Amino acid sequence: MTRLSVEMLAADAPPPITSAGHAQLGIAVLVGIAVIVLLITRFKLHAFLSLTIGSLVLGAVAGAPLDKTIVSFTTGLGSTVAGVGVLIALGAILGKLLADSGGADQIVDTILAKAGGRAMPWAMVLIASVIGLPLFFEVGIVLLIPVVLMVAKRGNYSLMRIGIPALAGLSVMHGLIPPHPGPLVAIDAVKANLGVTLALGILVAIPTVIVAGPLFSKVAARWVDVPAPDRMLPQRPSEELERRPGFGATLATVLLPVVLMLAKALVDIVVDDPANRTQRVFDVIGSPLIALLAAVIVGIFTLGRPAGFSKDRIQQTVEKGLMPIAGILLIVGAGGGFKQTLIDCGVGQMILDVSKDWSIPALLLGWLIAVVIRLATGSATVATVSAAGLVAPLAADMSTTHAALLVLAIGAGSLFFSHVNDAGFWLVKEYFGLSVGQTVKTWSVMETIISVVAAGLVLLLSLVI
Repeated sequence: MTRLSVEMLAADAPPPITSAGHAQLGIAVLVGIAVIVLLITRFKLHAFLSLTIGSLVLGAVAGAPLDKTIVSFTTGLGSTVAGVGVLIALGAILGKLLADSGGADQIVDTILAKAGGRAMPWAMVLIASVIGLPLFFEVGIVLLIPVVLMVAKRGNYSLMRIGIPALAGLSVMHGLIPPHPGPLVAIDAVKANLGVTLALGILVAIPTVIVAGPLFSKVAARWVDVPAPDRMLPQRPSEELERRPGFGATLATVLLPVVLMLAKALVDIVVDDPANRTQRVFDVIGSPLIALLAAVIVGIFTLGRPAGFSKDRIQQTVEKGLMPIAGILLIVGAGGGFKQTLIDCGVGQMILDVSKDWSIPALLLGWLIAVVIRLATGSATVATVSAAGLVAPLAADMSTTHAALLVLAIGAGSLFFSHVNDAGFWLVKEYFGLSVGQTVKTWSVMETIISVVAAGLVLLLSLVI
């Protein structure tokens, strides 16, 4: 770097933040988040527009020039989409292939055929966890609802005994496990290692989903004892297919990106030599982009072809998989823009300065911030990207494992107590035919259990690794 460029950087560096500056920035954060919450909840404005407006308000209240605020927002939006946009797109394509080919139904039917009686709730949580790996939460619900209703009706089970484990499996995957958008954005924001985060996420997810799924479903079934609603079951994708892919091939395709990313993390730990050829190979094939791209290409042959899809049908499936994610990409990108605006205004440094005098651990702070934003906005993704931007400076001196745990703490906080401002709340209510009170006693409590148990496990792990 030339001397001139160093001097330019020094000239652009923000001056040390005074106590008055801390107060102004604190007010700016509160006002910015309040504007976002108000626009989303009161005026029902799309989260992308709300985050954009909230970022501009944040910069204005913080005293930043409007042109600099715009540059910060657009820079953050661009870097976030560049970092996770392709991964979200590839995940959406894989999920669509899995659904349209009947692969998801094949996994469901195979596991259900081997389960029964008391094992059924455990089978449902296993199905939801596997299906939930490549699918967005809302897509997973739509896929699993027919199965939940069918099993509850045919087996004469309480709807909550079957439904809660399925919802818990989907929700835990959504909040804690990459390549879902929230965890990916948090990993990018705090510069965490994806493979380590994935490994620790699975470690946290297993006991969390057991407690919030099969175990809590016993209590939920007593609180809300309702049968499956008498309504026409939604059509399953495979009902119109003459054939569908095999169970083994489908499962292998779904797990392929997870295996590749975990293998990379394991090789990095065991070899720990950037010049080693084996590690370099695994760094490539275990990168999220290559792992997901490989799964999509393999899926075309293991999912699309066995279902009888022509080349044109596969092309249509890919296009249909990409269309619904435009809104998600924009929300995630705007969340990254909001995060960058926070950082450039000096909010990240402010939190770093102020938190030095606090006795709250960084992991707990990340969880609490995500909880507050989740309760206010109802969006797990907005909570994750906003909280990650606020606490990212705290990860600068963290070890690889603790940075990964910070991502998981934020993800856990983003799931806390879903209520009436969350689209997922109404989706569950309507599909299961519940009242608002019944939905709170089942779905909302389940989400809170996931958040608290996962946060507790993350804090325990931070003490031993």
